[in-house]
Amino acid sequence: MDLEAVRTFVAVADAGQFQEAAADLSITQQAVSKRIAALEKDLDVRLFTRTARGARLTIDGQAFLPHARELLRVAARADASVRPGRRALRVDVVNRRIVTAGLLQDFYRMHPGIELDVVTLDADVDGAVAALEAGTIDATFHAVPPQQHLPDAISTARVIDEPHEALVGPRHPLANARAITPGQLAGHRVWMPGLDARGEVAVYYDELATAFGITIDVVGPVFGNEALLAEIADSSDLATLVGEGSRYLWPDSYDLRRIPIRDPAPVYPMSLIWRDDNPHPALAALRDFLGSGRRDSPGTDVWTPTWERAAPR
Repeated sequence: MDLEAVRTFVAVADAGQFQEAAADLSITQQAVSKRIAALEKDLDVRLFTRTARGARLTIDGQAFLPHARELLRVAARADASVRPGRRALRVDVVNRRIVTAGLLQDFYRMHPGIELDVVTLDADVDGAVAALEAGTIDATFHAVPPQQHLPDAISTARVIDEPHEALVGPRHPLANARAITPGQLAGHRVWMPGLDARGEVAVYYDELATAFGITIDVVGPVFGNEALLAEIADSSDLATLVGEGSRYLWPDSYDLRRIPIRDPAPVYPMSLIWRDDNPHPALAALRDFLGSGRRDSPGTDVWTPTWERAAPR
């Protein structure tokens, strides 16, 4: 069905005259007549009766009018769903509990008029870049090692240097420490079940473990964060690593301790990644927000992986 003909039909019904509808639509009265005639032929009914005062809806026209209005509303919503600046900005935050989700929430608080579609892709940086190329997301957050192949249309900007913390239960030997060094984790079991053996995250933790003699145990079924926190709370030897900006909740009875790691502070560098040809105005606003308040690690004594990207593309 020709939507322009439907739009013309509604305009005539509202105006009550072909001439006035033509003026409202900025077309000729002849064009209005042709559109109405084509619509009537398509529907095989008469929609208007011409009178001395203008045009009056027939019974069929009255029946069709509410459906015509709904057709136009649906068309407007369909247009808005894909038009840059009118559809929601789709951002992959990787995990809703980590710093990237918190930063995107801060951005939304500053720009409540911007619609966001927050998603979590089960993908490493290669998979996320493929999603950007395919147009299924507008932006993502990942570490980007310098050897990482990026298509010419993809750009990155390093926006987060997140320090690590050790998470332990109340009976752990390090439980009462106000801060620890990476070396103090050597000899303790750092449990991260389900840590992906592929991608930039695995490479980062392999280098961290080698640099400080830390044993990272990835063995065991993954029952979820809640189960992991319960195990650590009940253990005298288990610890895990979490980002400073990560958000986890647990019962007070667990008495878990988040202990900053310092001297040096291991930090995980993350970048915002996007397509250069993406015209969505909210993407530019997000880049400005992240660039103006880059989340750097505290102090100068930090450890970063040797593969970190020294400067944004």
